[in-house]
Amino acid sequence: MSNQQPSASDDNTMNMIDVTYKQSGRSVATNELGMREMQARVWEQRAAQYLLIKAPPASGKSRALMFVALDKLFNQGRKKVIVAVPERSIGGSFSNTDLTTHGFFTDWTIKPENNLCGPSSTKSKVEAFRQFMSGPDATLVCTHATLRYAFNVLSPQDFNGCVLAIDEFHHVSADLENNRLGALIQKAMAESDVHVIAMTGSYFRGDSTPVLTPEDEAKFTPVRFNYYDQLNGYRYLKSLGIGHHFYQGAYTDSIGEVLNLNRKTIIHIPSVNSSDSTKDKYEEVGRIMDVIGTPVGTDEHGIFEVRRHDTGELVRVADLVTDTDMKQRARVLTYLSDVAGKQRDAVDIIIALGMAKEGFDWPFAEDALTIGYRNSLTEIIQIIGRITRDSPGKEHAQFTNLIAQPDAETDDVTLAVNSMLKAITASLLMEQVLAPNFKFKAKKPDLADADLDRADAADGTGAGSERRSSTVADGTQESIYITGFKEPSTERTKQIVASDLPDLTAAVLQDESVAKGSIGGCKPETTNQVHIPRVIRERYPDLSEQEVEEVRQAVIANTALKASEVREVGDDRFLRLADRFININDININLIDSINPFQKAYEIMSKSVNSKVLATVQDAIAATKIEMTEQEAMQLAPDIKHFHQMHGRVPNHRSKEPRERRMGEALLWLQKKRAEYKAQQRQAGEVGGRDD
Repeated sequence: MSNQQPSASDDNTMNMIDVTYKQSGRSVATNELGMREMQARVWEQRAAQYLLIKAPPASGKSRALMFVALDKLFNQGRKKVIVAVPERSIGGSFSNTDLTTHGFFTDWTIKPENNLCGPSSTKSKVEAFRQFMSGPDATLVCTHATLRYAFNVLSPQDFNGCVLAIDEFHHVSADLENNRLGALIQKAMAESDVHVIAMTGSYFRGDSTPVLTPEDEAKFTPVRFNYYDQLNGYRYLKSLGIGHHFYQGAYTDSIGEVLNLNRKTIIHIPSVNSSDSTKDKYEEVGRIMDVIGTPVGTDEHGIFEVRRHDTGELVRVADLVTDTDMKQRARVLTYLSDVAGKQRDAVDIIIALGMAKEGFDWPFAEDALTIGYRNSLTEIIQIIGRITRDSPGKEHAQFTNLIAQPDAETDDVTLAVNSMLKAITASLLMEQVLAPNFKFKAKKPDLADADLDRADAADGTGAGSERRSSTVADGTQESIYITGFKEPSTERTKQIVASDLPDLTAAVLQDESVAKGSIGGCKPETTNQVHIPRVIRERYPDLSEQEVEEVRQAVIANTALKASEVREVGDDRFLRLADRFININDININLIDSINPFQKAYEIMSKSVNSKVLATVQDAIAATKIEMTEQEAMQLAPDIKHFHQMHGRVPNHRSKEPRERRMGEALLWLQKKRAEYKAQQRQAGEVGGRDD
């Protein structure tokens, strides 16, 4: 449940999500062993052979691995630990670490010859890997690529007695024919006694392929620590906003409207293959510099100094886009790694393309300004993770997505509408991650308060009766009582609701029929009772109809209530569901079924764009629902032209007159087909183009 309405931030961004946290300090406090809250949760499951850690950036996954891996070496009979990271720069997260000073029984050490994340050749790294496997040393760090190459010259049985730790586990895929890392892990699990520790800040790959097959995932012991757990337990960061700003023309003409020069900012410009790109990345950097001010020089580290137009102050800008001088780029990266992470004044703005995302550590970063929709939800989560680190003096973090505004006069209208919908969907999904978790229960009207107290005591929630439903302690789940709610009744549905709800919600909200139906005028009941059950059946074909309904109700309750605003009036609490406030004691499943899961997105769009653009979005969505053959559309084309000549306007697909309505539908159908053809032509022309 969000505690604020969608709001406009200080930089003209309309926030879809604006969450305030309690600053309890729990997630960054350490226990007697030197473990943070998330690390202690992982430690409790240290005996698991297959451990899956899902936790956000900056929660301490690297150190959590060290604790568990060392216990496996000293107390569980394991002989070797192999840590694999997606790229060399992330290998530094697993360098020598003092753990004993903070209470642990030993330190984490990596000998230089066992750190294979340096600049040597693949052949020499594979040979070093082989020597490690046959030698006495216990710990090694390498890249995913090195692990794959080494696995090719070793047998699965060589990994007996080993611990295999995979960082950024979302790089794995269940598509074993096209994902060698996934095939490697499955083969090692099947043919050796290897222990696997999988770690990821995002379990979404951005495509339709799951990370693991259901059979393999069932073997893992999961440990979840979500964004709400992490941010609610910070000391300094108090609030986080996620919003959108829509532009027309070139994004470089609008970026000044959302760039706040008083805040530490990472600007992610679009890929040169993106429709948002001007196709000249160097010129884009120059235009952004012009918006900031007047460049006055470059220091010995390659950092630009730019004098602001408004205040005359110097702004220090790191350019990670320009790659014509690789020596200078190396100096910039070294400076960002060695200095900027420790000194607040080292840099003010970073302009990046394909960098400063996964594994990048700049704790002072406050704003992430991202141009264009990103196809991967994982990428969005990684970008947001760059700004959600806790740092003194940082009270608010802001993610802003600068998106092209659909224009009905262009051939890109369908592409622009789809990008807008996907960007908004990503925000709704982030809202599910950022809000607290709830436990939903069936409300029984005749159940006395004393009975409810006993029931809650039995299952450990301690939430009190439905008349006093509230968060009982920082970090615990709140119990929400819903009239007519079907609680999970089988072990399968209990497991899905307990472990898979975030992933299932992602599948639901990213489904094209759900998104377009919700924005395009489909009744909420149709979305909630027809489209969402279909997605659940596709994901879990083994469920009975009763089980599908139980999971469906959990999904829609979770989606609606996490997005709701809370108001307290005396002893009563009210939730804003759609356009009305409901007493928390009066919530029922029929009411939740009447809530459009994209209601907030529609409200934001309505406030952020004019009526013409909103109509363009709705028309583009309507075009996808029209059933029409090419023959009929072509037959109606002359009639559409004649109608325009007679009336001075095009036929309206919303008209009450059947003939005009059908001509309007034909026009939308033709426009959609023309846009698809233009997109195909453009894509064909970009094949082989470089994606930086």
